[in-house]
Amino acid sequence: MINLADIQGRNRVIVESVTPELEGGRFFIKSVPQEIIKVEADIYCDGHDKIAARLLYKHGLDDKWSEVPMRFITNDRWGGSFVVEKEGFYSYTIEAWVDNLASWEHEIKLKIRDAQHVNSELLGGATLLEKIVEQASDEDKAAILDTIKIFRNEQQYDEAVLWAISETLVGWIAKYPDRENVTHYHELKIWVDRPKAGFSSWYSLFPRSAAKEPGKHGTFHDVIGLLPRIQRMGFDVLYLTPIHPIGHQFRKGKNNNVVCQPGEPGVPYGIGSELGGHDAIHPELGTLEDFKALVKACKAHDMEIAMDLAIQCSPDHPWAKNHPEWFKIRPDGTIQYAENPPKKYQDIYPINFETEAWPSLWEELRRIIFVWAEWGVRIIRVDNPHTKAFAFWEWIIAETKQKYPDMLFLAEAFTRPKVMQQLAKGGYSQSYTYYTWRNTKQELIEYMTELTQTDLQYYFRPNFWPNTHDINPPLLQEGHEPNFLIRYFMAATLSSNYGIFGPTFEYMVHEAFPGKEEYWNSEKYEIKHWDWELTNKLTYVITLVNRARKENPALQYTNNITFCDINDDQLLAYLKTHSDGNRILCVVNLDGYNRRANMVKIPLQKIGKAGWEDFIVHDLITGSKYVWKGEYNYIELDPYFLPFHLFRIEDI
Repeated sequence: MINLADIQGRNRVIVESVTPELEGGRFFIKSVPQEIIKVEADIYCDGHDKIAARLLYKHGLDDKWSEVPMRFITNDRWGGSFVVEKEGFYSYTIEAWVDNLASWEHEIKLKIRDAQHVNSELLGGATLLEKIVEQASDEDKAAILDTIKIFRNEQQYDEAVLWAISETLVGWIAKYPDRENVTHYHELKIWVDRPKAGFSSWYSLFPRSAAKEPGKHGTFHDVIGLLPRIQRMGFDVLYLTPIHPIGHQFRKGKNNNVVCQPGEPGVPYGIGSELGGHDAIHPELGTLEDFKALVKACKAHDMEIAMDLAIQCSPDHPWAKNHPEWFKIRPDGTIQYAENPPKKYQDIYPINFETEAWPSLWEELRRIIFVWAEWGVRIIRVDNPHTKAFAFWEWIIAETKQKYPDMLFLAEAFTRPKVMQQLAKGGYSQSYTYYTWRNTKQELIEYMTELTQTDLQYYFRPNFWPNTHDINPPLLQEGHEPNFLIRYFMAATLSSNYGIFGPTFEYMVHEAFPGKEEYWNSEKYEIKHWDWELTNKLTYVITLVNRARKENPALQYTNNITFCDINDDQLLAYLKTHSDGNRILCVVNLDGYNRRANMVKIPLQKIGKAGWEDFIVHDLITGSKYVWKGEYNYIELDPYFLPFHLFRIEDI
C-alpha cells in the first residue's frame, strides 16, 4: 500500500518537460559568461485556478537563490530567463503553486462586470491579502492594510470594488506571491566555462616542422618565431601534436611504411622511449623550460597552447615496462598492440580500460594532466576519446575542473553520433564534428539545424575543421582554390569555434594517398620544411575573416543562426544576430567552378527592418557597400574572385 504520509496531497501544480534539461538532470548543460539561459516548462494544475511560477537560480558560491517570474507562453508552456555572469557551476530550478489571490482577483472581476454583489468575495480577498502583507515593503504594507480595512467595511463597498479591479492590486499579487503548497522541481546544473570555450580560432602544426632551414628538426624556439605570423592571421589557440619522446620499436616510416629508414623521425603518436613518456619532452624540440617559454610567448601574442592527449604508448614507453597490468596481455605473454584488422599497428599499445588495475591507471592519467597544467597548459585536445571509457572521462574532467576550472577539453571523436554526444555530456568543452563531410546545401542546413535547434545546443559545442593532419577531404584533393576558400569561410562563420591544420591548409597542399582521405607524404611520418613567409589569397582571407569574427559579436556564437531562402541549391545564405544589434549575413557559392546569381530573402523581422526601409550591406572582405530594401535582394558570386559575401547589415 502507498503511505499517504509520503504524498504531497495538497500540491496540485505539475511541472514537467523542462528545457534545458539533460536526462533528468543527470548531466549539466554548458554556457559561457553573459549568456542568457532561457528556461521553459509545462506548468499546469487541475481545474481553473490561476497558477504562478518562479525560475530560481544561483551560482555555486552564492548562499541565496535569485528568482525571476515565469510567464505564460501558450498551451500550458511557461518561460523565464536569467544571465550567467561568472564562471563555475550554477543551479536552477522551478517553483510553482496555485495562486489563490490571482484566482480570486480574476473571479471577482468577472462578477463585478456582471453587476453581481461581491460583499462576501471582498471578505475573502481581505483574508488572502493578510497572507502577503508581511513580505510587503513599508510603503506597500500600509496601503495593503488600508485595502484590507476597506474590503471589510460594508460602508466603503464602492471604494472596495474599485480597489478589487485596480492595477495596484494586480501589482501586489505579482510582487508578493502567496506561496502555499509549492511544487518544487529538482535542481538542475549549468557549467559556465570561460569565454574561449564558446569562441576560439585554432591553428594546428607539427612543432618539429617549424624550422626555417631545410633538413633541421624544429624546436620550441622555432615555434616562438612563428607566433607573429599566426597572430597576424588572427588565431588564438595553437594546437601542437604530441611533444613527447617517440618510441623506436616498430617505428613507422614515410607514408606509414612499416619499415622505418635510418634517420626517419617516427610518428609523434608513438609516445614514449627510454627518455620518458607523457610527462617528458622530446629532446630535439627542446627542454621543459623551452616549452614553458613557448607557453609564455603565446600569452604575449594573445594565444594559448593546446596540448594533444593521446592515451596510448609505444612499446618503449615506461608504462609498458612498469605497468603491464594496464594493457591486454596475449596468450604468449606479450602486450597486445593496436589492430584494426587486417591492419596492424605494432608501434602502438592501446590502454586496456577494463583492467582490474583501473584505479591506478586513472590516477596516473590524472597526474599527467595535472603535470601539464603545472606547465601552464589550459587547453587539451584529446585524441580518439571515443575508444576510452565514458566513466573515465566524466571522472577525469570533473577532477581536473575542480582544481583547474579554466581547463578546456576538445574531443577529437569522428565516430557515431551517440558516442560523440555522450562524450559531450560527460564534460567535454568542445567537440569535433561531421562538418568535414557535409558539403551540399541540404546537408549543411540539416546538420546546423541539428546542432542548434535540438538538445545538442545545450551541451555539444561544435568545432569545425575543413581539414586535419589525419583528414584530407575529397573536396580539397583537387587543389582548387575556390573550394579551399568556401570550406574555410563556412567553418569560420557557421561555427564560433573552428580550426585548420596549417600550413597545409592555407598553402593548399592537396595530394592524397591513393584511394584515401589522407595526405600523401603526410607530416605525421616525416619532418616538413615550409616557406613560412609565403602569403597568398587564403592567408589574406583568413586574416580578414578572423578580424571580422573578433569585431562582430554575432560571429562569436553558433546557435544564433537563421538560414535565408534562396532559390538555388548551390547558394547558401545565413543570418547571425546579436542582442547588441550586430547583424551578419553570409552568402556562399557552393559551386567552386561557376558564377551564381539569385535573389536572397532577408528575414526583415530578424534585422529590425520594415519592407519600405533601406539598409546597407557592407562586405567586410572587399569593403564594398550596397543599399538594399525589402525582403528580396540580388546577389551574384564569382568563385574565381570570391565565392562568398561576409555582409554586416548597417543602418543608413
